[in-house]
Amino acid sequence: MALTVGTIAPNFTTTDDTGKTVSLSDFQGKVVVLYFYPKDDTPGCTKQAQSFRDNYEQYQDKEIVVFGVSRDDQGSHAKFKEKYGLPFQLLVDTDGAITKAYDVDGGGYSKRVTYIIDAEGKISHVDDKVNTASHASDILCVVG
Repeated sequence: MALTVGTIAPNFTTTDDTGKTVSLSDFQGKVVVLYFYPKDDTPGCTKQAQSFRDNYEQYQDKEIVVFGVSRDDQGSHAKFKEKYGLPFQLLVDTDGAITKAYDVDGGGYSKRVTYIIDAEGKISHVDDKVNTASHASDILCVVG
């Protein structure tokens, strides 16, 4: 069961696809879209990432931060990001700590769940019924 709306988003510190350290707390005051997905470079996950890529300019216009999270390592994320020209950070969660904190553990992989975290650090929306092809547009409709 995913975390519920109104819950304070669990803070985390990890690295991204380039090895840079990223903490959720660094983005306090901004809206963050944190999307969990099972595996780099698989059909559904690729469609979902491309959806965010294709709508990324609209996210930037609204000053919304987008993070993709899976249990893949930095090397896998870097290849996935380069192959599809993804403009947002992919966060490394090889030990599953973030996946578990957000209650999206699928038993060795992250379930496909997206959280919108508001500027105060609270979860304002949870999407666990993701349409991979239109997901980024669907989330933009929620954010307004």
